[in-house]
Amino acid sequence: MWGGRAGALLRGWGRRLAGAAGRRPLSGNAASQTGSSALQCWKCGGPGDPARGDGFFCPQCRALQPPDPTRDYFSLMDCNRSFRIDTTKLQHRYQQLQRLVHPDFFSQRSQTEKDLAEKHSTLVNDAYKTLLAPLSRGLYLLKLCGTEISEGTDYEMDSQFLMEIMEINEKLAEAQNEAAIKEIESTVRVKQKEFTENVSRAFEQGDFEKAKELLTKMRYFSNVEEKIKLKKTPL
Repeated sequence: MWGGRAGALLRGWGRRLAGAAGRRPLSGNAASQTGSSALQCWKCGGPGDPARGDGFFCPQCRALQPPDPTRDYFSLMDCNRSFRIDTTKLQHRYQQLQRLVHPDFFSQRSQTEKDLAEKHSTLVNDAYKTLLAPLSRGLYLLKLCGTEISEGTDYEMDSQFLMEIMEINEKLAEAQNEAAIKEIESTVRVKQKEFTENVSRAFEQGDFEKAKELLTKMRYFSNVEEKIKLKKTPL
């Protein structure tokens, strides 16, 4: 689809992307400078100097550039790499970026830029959704800190907690009216709020193991929340 000089330069971007895949994302301006300063614009061949542009467009010809593979979600959304973030600021940044890179604004541009706009827009959506919700934000931050929670593991959950989850699930399965469902929903909401506050404290103290334990419990309650939504949805 991309031929000639543009194709060659974009293939070069692809090789850099592959090489960067195994590297830990950087944050802030350091990420942008490390990932972009050595790159060339696929369209005009100019240097990708982030100090002269906005990090999305070539500072010389204003062509949309490929996403920076070294930039993490926090940097992309202009947030501090922290569990405690300003969600209002996050929403404003999301709206700003979508006005900048949404595919609808590239309908009259080249196919290359249309495709790149799709990539950027998808990345921005993923970053926003990930950082907006406390659970996904915590799991992502934990991953950046070098720790992950494997799917399908109980992470050595204590029997008392597992019993609590089992009882809530049983109550939900037996709930026959809206009042009963709302009571369970309220209980789960209080639990998630408590977990969120404790996770924030654990990250601030640098206790990633504690954050991991709490986020695992949050994931259990998140599954209950999904079941509540299904229970409330009329067939």
